[in-house]
Amino acid sequence: MDLAQYTTEINLDKKQFEMKVDDHLVRIEFIKTNQGVMYLVHTEVPTALEGKGIGQKIVKDALEYLRENNLKLAPLCPFVAAYLKRHPEYKDLLAPGFNV
Repeated sequence: MDLAQYTTEINLDKKQFEMKVDDHLVRIEFIKTNQGVMYLVHTEVPTALEGKGIGQKIVKDALEYLRENNLKLAPLCPFVAAYLKRHPEYKDLLAPGFNV
């Protein structure tokens, strides 16, 4: 599966990052505070797409969005927290008081 062909969009109305893959929707729900912190609360990858790297791609895209927009991260989702453990180059995004 060529992951480069899929793009992550931010849906502000639904408060989620979204990626359409074939007939499936991959998403990360978030809560954004007025203090510039984005809580990533839930990642959802359809069963048909599990194990193909789609979840990792949407998390990476979301983290890049946070970096580009000078937001801090509160990783409430276990999948996002696990990604941060494997990719310490994003730990600088962590909001004060958050560790992984």
